[in-house]
Amino acid sequence: MPAAAARILLAFAMLVGTAVPAAGHAAAPPPIYDIHGHLPDLKFSLSGAQGRTVSQDDVKGKTVLLFFGYASCPDVCPTTMAQLADVMGRLGKDADAVRILFVSVDPHRDTPDGLQAYVNAFNNNAIGLTGTERQIADVARRYRVSYQIDKPKPGADPETYNVTHSRGVYVFDGTGEARLLVSDSSSSDQIVDALRKLIDDARR
Repeated sequence: MPAAAARILLAFAMLVGTAVPAAGHAAAPPPIYDIHGHLPDLKFSLSGAQGRTVSQDDVKGKTVLLFFGYASCPDVCPTTMAQLADVMGRLGKDADAVRILFVSVDPHRDTPDGLQAYVNAFNNNAIGLTGTERQIADVARRYRVSYQIDKPKPGADPETYNVTHSRGVYVFDGTGEARLLVSDSSSSDQIVDALRKLIDDARR
């Protein structure tokens, strides 16, 4: 297996929690992975707020930060969204060229309007998206995202259940090509630097 492909496989394994064999004293993996050529272009059709259908065409020409989660997530999602909001603030005027797409893996509890209100609390350039179980599964599979919704316990509130999902933010350039996979060990400065490079490249 080529070294670059092996690193990408390791990145996905770490972000979805899959065990991978140790390889001696390997160097620590980078916080941001180059996935150009390893994942398909940005493509989706999901439900947004106010009854709108949102697709890749609605963010054409923008650098897109794609994240999968759910609004009632107690830790990973609010932490990630807070960091992305910090990144947008640090980008300054360049933030106009960036959109955050938050795709819910919990369509039973997350309505489009409620999800948009959730992401608006972090950043106004964020778009909350949901859909049917099949639509969410198709998009998640396209980008190798894993998630699991546990069944409510017998006799418990049917709206109370656990959801687990993989971490990581996928970055697509203005043409819709997958470019980067940002791990949760990335600093805001590292993300800003990586995004500025993509934005500057698109302007040339």
